[in-house]
Amino acid sequence: MLGLSIYRCLAFNFVGFFSLMFLHSAAANVYQLPESGSRLIGSITSHEVVAGDYFHAIAQHYNIGLLSLMEANPQIDPFLPAVGSKLIIPNQMLLPDVPHVGIVINLPEFRLYYFPENSSEVYVFPVGIGRLGRETPEMQSFIKTKIKDPVWTPNAKTRIEYLTKYKMELPAIVQPGETNPLGKFALQLGFGNNNYLIHGTNQSFGIGMRISAGCIRMDNKDIAWLFKQVNKDESVRIVNQPIKVATEPNGMQLLEAHSPLSVETEMPNEMPSFKNHANLDMDGVRNTLLLHTGIPTDISI
Repeated sequence: MLGLSIYRCLAFNFVGFFSLMFLHSAAANVYQLPESGSRLIGSITSHEVVAGDYFHAIAQHYNIGLLSLMEANPQIDPFLPAVGSKLIIPNQMLLPDVPHVGIVINLPEFRLYYFPENSSEVYVFPVGIGRLGRETPEMQSFIKTKIKDPVWTPNAKTRIEYLTKYKMELPAIVQPGETNPLGKFALQLGFGNNNYLIHGTNQSFGIGMRISAGCIRMDNKDIAWLFKQVNKDESVRIVNQPIKVATEPNGMQLLEAHSPLSVETEMPNEMPSFKNHANLDMDGVRNTLLLHTGIPTDISI
């Protein structure tokens, strides 16, 4: 059984918030690592809206985060997208500016990157992160323990919060099963005295959103796959990079901007660091920072 501090991982249940049937993607999003000197992976694809489509189902089908889909398509109603509308599926991205080893989570992207050792591929998954007031911290850590069928032990504060907000009385201990909000698999991180987890869920809603009480939430099929792949002591790095820049080997200069997590991480006033500022489209830079669609944009002249 995990210690009492495991309560940090739970998001508030949105009981009855949605009662929908969702499409599911067939496999993880896997990309070939780019050539030396490049950080660009994937390609932009599109989806034509049909009757009955809505963003949550589309995000699950393509295994991308809900907020990422909304960022890429700000002009489209996420609940009632017009039939025939063409949606951008944000499956192209710049790799975070950190060593590409083990697990890397970039919080503003709501993405987890897994770089298997001695592999030419990177696996990318949408994740839920800590909500306001219970933020997921940046950290350099490692997988301390792999836990199958974790037990959840909410503390007194969490039980009071549930009772106050949702009129729901939580038990002192939640055993493995359908009512356990940690799902069937959890990876405990070795970060100080806090039991932060990468874990599954008993809800379908919340992947790709600020939804948890500090831990990293994954879709059940994704955490089941990742659980089998990673080993104890695997590197885990959690970063906060709302802006990513890259100068590609062909000279193309790319800028990718996501919504900042808080006012403390507002978009910078100064120019992002590029190798050649003389060849930048300044209007393109300003528009990309303003719109923060999460799409890599060529801002070369």
